[in-house]
Amino acid sequence: MSLVDLIAQADKRALAASGLACLDRCVPLLGGDDDILRPLWSTLVAGQEWQERVAKARAELAAEEMPDADCASETEAARLARGMLDTFPERPTTEALRRWADACSVAALQIHGLLDPAEDDSPVDSRREGRTDGMPPLVAAELRRQITVLELLAGHGPNGLRQALEVSTEGRRVLRAVVSRRARGRA
Repeated sequence: MSLVDLIAQADKRALAASGLACLDRCVPLLGGDDDILRPLWSTLVAGQEWQERVAKARAELAAEEMPDADCASETEAARLARGMLDTFPERPTTEALRRWADACSVAALQIHGLLDPAEDDSPVDSRREGRTDGMPPLVAAELRRQITVLELLAGHGPNGLRQALEVSTEGRRVLRAVVSRRARGRA
């Protein structure tokens, strides 16, 4: 099943987790520490409303110093990551979360495409629909993570959240390493 289909069929919790996982993997671009979004993950487990915790995460990440971005691709990647945070739905209805999760999916794939040294001529939408021939490795890994998060939640419901967080943590480490390697290459 394609990523587009998985998002279309996901329930409210899976949509919230999907968007949050995309944002969580991109936190290194915003200068945040690895646990800055953990309170939001816990709201998904408890089924609580998250407006207060979203506001707190926004404030904390706004106060963080953005990592140096000496090139246009990293500046654009950070802008896309900030957009994921800024567009968190204030009222987390299923449809608002579906739009947000979909936008986060696209942004996260674009970010990974910007940071992958391999060229990719295919549009992000075709990747999300399942056309993966010749996909750059960083983008392919992000696509797999997005699909895995949605499949975990579809198959295990709330019990899949811990595994989804682990998938997200792994992706965050990868992106942090990519950003660090690029910075060392410029030095």
